[in-house]
Amino acid sequence: MTSGSLKDRYASLLNVKEKDLTNEKLYRFIDSWIGVPHRAGGMDRKGVDCSGFTTILEKEIYDRTVPRTAKSMAESVKRKYEEDLKEGDLVFFDFAGQKFSHVGVYLHNNKFVHASTSKGVIISDLKDPWYYKYFSRAGTIK
Repeated sequence: MTSGSLKDRYASLLNVKEKDLTNEKLYRFIDSWIGVPHRAGGMDRKGVDCSGFTTILEKEIYDRTVPRTAKSMAESVKRKYEEDLKEGDLVFFDFAGQKFSHVGVYLHNNKFVHASTSKGVIISDLKDPWYYKYFSRAGTIK
């Protein structure tokens, strides 16, 4: 990441005004996890998978307990249209023909944070054609 304040960097990355980023705790959390490698079943900074990362984020930032797998999370959210998504909502993808095989946490402006198998914890864009092709559900933890 480039220099500048945490809010400044994330406002720039998400293309929003600094004042729109009210949950500084969330962005400090993300900042501390960016680049942590992917590891199937992982739940710590040595390696984490998508649902592990989401589970930890939801617990630490929102004090919400979510199921451990992306599929179970997808089945337990209150569904939303993508244009109604708010920071902290979950976004799901169907990779390799598997329903709800990947999960990320929505931020702002179509951006979401997730643990990708190739790059570890990163921020991606929902509208990126590659992700959008596999996007399957979004919602709020009930």
